[in-house]
Amino acid sequence: MSSASPQRVRSLLAPGLATLVVLAVLIGLGTWQLQRKAWKESLIQQIEARAYGEPGPIAPEAEWPAWRADQDEFRRVRVTGTFLHDLEAPVYGLAPGARQGAPLQGYYILTPLRLATGALVIINRGFVPTELKNPETRPQGQPEGEVTVTGLVRAPEARTLFTPSDDPGRNLWFTRDPEAIAQARGLEPVAPFLIDADSTPNPGGWPRGGQTQLTLPNNHLQYALTWYGLALTLVAVFGAFAWKRIKG
Repeated sequence: MSSASPQRVRSLLAPGLATLVVLAVLIGLGTWQLQRKAWKESLIQQIEARAYGEPGPIAPEAEWPAWRADQDEFRRVRVTGTFLHDLEAPVYGLAPGARQGAPLQGYYILTPLRLATGALVIINRGFVPTELKNPETRPQGQPEGEVTVTGLVRAPEARTLFTPSDDPGRNLWFTRDPEAIAQARGLEPVAPFLIDADSTPNPGGWPRGGQTQLTLPNNHLQYALTWYGLALTLVAVFGAFAWKRIKG
């Protein structure tokens, strides 16, 4: 059997380097999915441990400057105060519809709740369809006086590159961010977290609480195996190509 010629070996240099680059990308994507899997499993454990117990008090105001989502988010809490309905902020969003894959468009109603101490917590009271954005269309759902809310502690919603800018002057909001709402409304002190109200019915039926998504998909292992499988396929394809090129 004759040995491979140096020219044929050199001809594999460019495709070999390209294969290595793609292989590194595929392995990196698979590893990233495994990291996402570990993160998702940790988040699911947090939800299971915090969201279904007896409701407790919110973090005291003195601890708000050091508040951390990883230590407190999804904890079930109960808080008492007075709603400031005239300062509610409707945040555009989607909610599950009657048919899967056909979500409802509407707004999440975020309303400041003034505590006995004078501090404020933003409450996500729940979802209303687009036609009920104006509070005048749901007067029964604007309780006066002291109220008690039970729900889950949530971190501020992260803004992405594709999130439209809020327009406080027109009361148009696209992220559930208590700090942004507080700054626009001139409110202080305001908790660095918000509370998603549970499904306890509001008078008149709206807003509709209990919208927190507690069942999270975890397909990251499947995705990781897909990327690693593609990496193995790439190695096999290049190996066959190189063998043919050298022995041809």
